[in-house]
Amino acid sequence: QVQLVESGGGLVQAGGSLRLSCAASGRTFSTDAVGWFRQAPGKDREFVAHISRSGRSTYYTDSVKGRFTISRDIAKNTVYLQMNSLKPEDTAVYYCAADRDYCSGYECVSREYTYDYWGQGTQVTVSS
Repeated sequence: QVQLVESGGGLVQAGGSLRLSCAASGRTFSTDAVGWFRQAPGKDREFVAHISRSGRSTYYTDSVKGRFTISRDIAKNTVYLQMNSLKPEDTAVYYCAADRDYCSGYECVSREYTYDYWGQGTQVTVSS
């Protein structure tokens, strides 16, 4: 069974950058698509970004387009979320999740129940 561990969160000022990492252990997840979600205090968890198995296809929620970039390093068994131009409203716990089955299209990749494994999350706090 794959275990996912997020890292890279922290406190940053508005306009700053962070890079989150999602590392897999237990087995390779090069055959899994991976998504990032976030949950702000008092709010539901929401979709942020998705990357396909090959890395050639990506999806983003509108609020992060042009600021966040998802990528993967197959050799390192790691998926990254580069976050630039951070805003206070980006403050949340960020989770990565792996999807072992085929799923395409925004509607599918943005659903929580598409994903089979989840990490424990990493806190991102953006100060104004």
